[in-house]
Amino acid sequence: MFSLKSLPSTSAVFSAYASLAAFMMLVQSIFNQFIPHQLQVYLLSIFQGFFIPHSSSNNITIIIEEYEGYSINQVYEASEIYLKTKIDPSVERLKVSKAPREKTLQVTVEKGQEIIDIFQGVQLKWKLMTYENEKCDPNNRHSNYQQTQIERRAFELSFQKKYKETVMSSYLPYVLDKSKTLKEHNKVVKLYTYGHFAEDSGGGPWGSINLDHPSTFDTLAIESELKKTLINDLDRFVRRKEYYKRVGKAWKRGYLLFGPPGTGKSSLVAAMANYLKFDIYDLELSNIHSNSDLRRLLVSTANRSILVIEDIDCSVEIQDRGYHDDTFITSRNKFTLSGLLNFIDGLWSSCGDERIIVFTTNHKDKLDSALLRPGRMDMHIHMSYCSFCGFKLLASNYLGIQDHQLFGQIEGLLESVEITPAEVAEELMKDDDSQVALQMIVQLLLQKKTERDAAMDQDKEVECNGQSLCRINTNIEQSIQDDDENSPVWTAYVSQVEDNQASTKASAHGICDVVN
Repeated sequence: MFSLKSLPSTSAVFSAYASLAAFMMLVQSIFNQFIPHQLQVYLLSIFQGFFIPHSSSNNITIIIEEYEGYSINQVYEASEIYLKTKIDPSVERLKVSKAPREKTLQVTVEKGQEIIDIFQGVQLKWKLMTYENEKCDPNNRHSNYQQTQIERRAFELSFQKKYKETVMSSYLPYVLDKSKTLKEHNKVVKLYTYGHFAEDSGGGPWGSINLDHPSTFDTLAIESELKKTLINDLDRFVRRKEYYKRVGKAWKRGYLLFGPPGTGKSSLVAAMANYLKFDIYDLELSNIHSNSDLRRLLVSTANRSILVIEDIDCSVEIQDRGYHDDTFITSRNKFTLSGLLNFIDGLWSSCGDERIIVFTTNHKDKLDSALLRPGRMDMHIHMSYCSFCGFKLLASNYLGIQDHQLFGQIEGLLESVEITPAEVAEELMKDDDSQVALQMIVQLLLQKKTERDAAMDQDKEVECNGQSLCRINTNIEQSIQDDDENSPVWTAYVSQVEDNQASTKASAHGICDVVN
């Protein structure tokens, strides 16, 4: 017969509960520490199969597409980075790649493969899916309306509905934070161009390769003071997020690099990208068909990037804004100057953060002044001919020397001769012997000095002849005004004219004799 006396005491119940809880914690600790992740996933799936009725209605799937409109989806980008750390031996198909300068293999998931992750006891299934979307291809040069098949990529994330709040408020933010840390640690600078390569599978307007350019600020042959100023300006820019927000300006900065060819403008852009770990977007204006194309490209560039328009004076024919309806004229289409200006510092320039815009040109005077004002091109950097300071850096980089007996002669020649760093570097690469290489530099500088002196002498001779001719003409005009037909100047002039006429007639008779 049931009796209350037969029930265990309260203290005995609590003691048993404490023992069970301790045992379960021990089991959980052993389970997490000694059982491999893939085996954990397998055991949990079996356990859930026994106690949780399988029904598709209990699950929810989130679609994470690569692009949201024209902008890259940051959740997709973060998921792609994060899932690289969750690949285990149970995955059957993988993609492996390695760029020439990378030290490790890059392993990514092949489409259709499933990856299982566990977060706070919740099982989540990831799957990479691809599908084709028919759209107008802006890169086609033959037709503005040709339809092409563009491959789109997306991740499917599946889990039980009851964990939706946990996934949305905790798991996905965790993926974003984790991927940011991984990205900064394993950052590979990319070089993007308008259009896509054969190996690109993304659906965006930009194709990319790894930027393997070795240029750094340590190897640039520019004045040390200019180098220091530029580095300080870049450092100040990247740490001023709150400052730009407070003053109401888009978080961007513009640089104009101008100077003769071969002075290192492209190398400076690569050095900036390597220093900041910013990707480069190389834009050719000749590929732009309209203002809408320009806006589409702007919003599809990533944050922390450098947009470069090289040789802007050659990319398109820049017209005076007072004529031709303010247009930039390409071979087939037109887009407005106001569209480019709005692209630089108008409303569309605020569609991203931490962006740098760089224009390069060989002829700054050919650019419209509206492109050059502060707020568009904030810092103008003159890339000049090679100075002695730049030469010493090149000699150190190429020959491994800090001083030489020929340095004094070279310094004197550089003060009077214009030579680009590219020309100096080309000579230094011709021989590993520093003595021979420096002698070739001296010979090149002497040759340039001789050519410069000869050109200056010729200019002086032309100038002197012009001045003499002007004096003769002035004297003749004065004689005509004085009506002095017997003046020596007038007599000499008339005699010269008569001689020229006689010579012309003799030549004409000679030609007739030959014909007859």
